[in-house]
Amino acid sequence: MRIVFMGTPEFAVPSLQALCDNGYEVVGVFTQPDRPKGRGNKVIASPVKVLATEKGIPVFQPVRIRKDGVEDLKSLAPDLCVTAAFGQILSQEILDIPTLGTINVHASILPKHRGSAPINWAILQGDETVGVTTMMTDKGIDTGDMLLKAETPYIKGETAGEMTVRMAELGANLLIETLKKLEDGTLVRIPQDHENMTYDPMLTKEMGIINWADKAVDIVNRIHGLNPWPGCSTAVEGGRLKLLRAEVAQGAGQPGEVITADPKVGLVIAAGEGAVCITQLQAPGGKPMNSKDYLRGHPMAVGTVLKEEISCD
Repeated sequence: MRIVFMGTPEFAVPSLQALCDNGYEVVGVFTQPDRPKGRGNKVIASPVKVLATEKGIPVFQPVRIRKDGVEDLKSLAPDLCVTAAFGQILSQEILDIPTLGTINVHASILPKHRGSAPINWAILQGDETVGVTTMMTDKGIDTGDMLLKAETPYIKGETAGEMTVRMAELGANLLIETLKKLEDGTLVRIPQDHENMTYDPMLTKEMGIINWADKAVDIVNRIHGLNPWPGCSTAVEGGRLKLLRAEVAQGAGQPGEVITADPKVGLVIAAGEGAVCITQLQAPGGKPMNSKDYLRGHPMAVGTVLKEEISCD
């Protein structure tokens, strides 16, 4: 079976690796074009391109696959396409090329959390159970028939970055299980319940602005769900603090009010309901550190009210 893989970020790497490890014939890889990254704007290849190059698999990087990738895909004559966080919408012309169709590895329990950031939104919305679904791709956005699902409890305090690593491995294993069922003829397509679907928007930098009037549990979910990108931060004298990890704490006060700032206890801030203990943060120009260690060198007055920001990195 000739397979073309389409993926871009770290989430997709274990799926490509699993195809190679299990002896599948990956005849080509499509990934997003190299792009500048970081403060130096150094052009960086995608993680999927790096792995494909190491494996000696031909790599294609169309700006828009539906326009400048059609002929390359046809030339590979794939039996099946596999996608995992590719980052481009496939046209019907593209979908019609592989004889067996296109299977997508999606990091949510469909039909919930359709869209480009399912892991982030699962944390943002406080899901207790998370998972991965393999599905047949159609013209819609994550609307195709479901194939297999793998579910697992959300680990309290897990960030989106950490959960991405875990879901990537879960998805890779589920992909291989799906392909084995495809090969032996036991794979069943299950239409999605569109009435119970949710579609989540793309993440934006503005989402990282903390509104201390929110419930403490929602603020904690926001801090973890947007770590590492776009990240959450709050204004303090002399700059702003990036908030990396937190937990719900006891306490009350004006939203945004510092109610505890003790190197032995930590940094506790009043929310609209309850309070938030910041357990890990990053000062301007500094490295991530425990909030207790930060307070040893940067005393903060109890009663200080942290204000919302108008922008964030």
